Amino acid sequence: MKKIFQKQNGVSLIELLVALVISTILIAAIYRTFIGQQKSYAVQEQIVDIQQNVRFAISSMMKEIKMAGFGNVSMVLPATINGTNYANIVNPDTPAANALTILSGVNTSSTLTAEGTVSQNQIIVSTLTDSLGNQLFDTSNKKYISIGGVESNTVFSIDSGTKTITLTTPLVFKHVVGTPVFTIRALTYQVDPGNILMRNDGGGNQPEADGIETLQFQYLDADGIVTATPANIRIIRVSLIARTNIQDPDYKDGGGYRRREIASNIHLRNMGI
Repeated sequence: MKKIFQKQNGVSLIELLVALVISTILIAAIYRTFIGQQKSYAVQEQIVDIQQNVRFAISSMMKEIKMAGFGNVSMVLPATINGTNYANIVNPDTPAANALTILSGVNTSSTLTAEGTVSQNQIIVSTLTDSLGNQLFDTSNKKYISIGGVESNTVFSIDSGTKTITLTTPLVFKHVVGTPVFTIRALTYQVDPGNILMRNDGGGNQPEADGIETLQFQYLDADGIVTATPANIRIIRVSLIARTNIQDPDYKDGGGYRRREIASNIHLRNMGI
């Protein structure tokens, strides 16, 4: 019995040290793999985010820019909105370089409650305010309106009691009850120094998408040829470049930021009508 117990020796110090070294190596390898996977996941998540930002931004712009001139805006040009005079429907590099301002009829919150006849210079609308109580029309920054999207005019005065709008010129077309009345706004897209795409419809800059590094517009005529004449613009090529907010130390190009670019051609529906 004494011999049996003597043969049941414990773990030696060397064996213990070897086991600890092997365990440390395995744990380090597992930890390194985990960190690498976590980092890869974070990078991919950032790339997905910027791709979504780019797609959302360009989709939103396409919907609005392609409607430039809606409401037969040319009938009230040149137009002064928010202190800026606009001679054209499409205004490149306005109010700054690489920005774009278009004029278009927006807001369908009001309709005619009485028929509008040819040569008549007054219309009666269902409401003068939107659902939040904001004024839809006035004689300053919201003085340009479009009736039915087929003719535009300028507000001379407003009778809030009867909801009657007096126009500066007579109606050209006949409009039935229920015809929508749109406000003509100046809509601006530009990127601010913080890499945020801003949209401004007269109520101040509103963020549309972040992480947008550059926004570029190219203006083409009906034949697809680059033009510098606003009246000849029929296609606008929009190019957006978005970048990640965090640098990737393993990515050596572009300062460590990963980027995605998307471009699209926007055909203007209401130009030259």
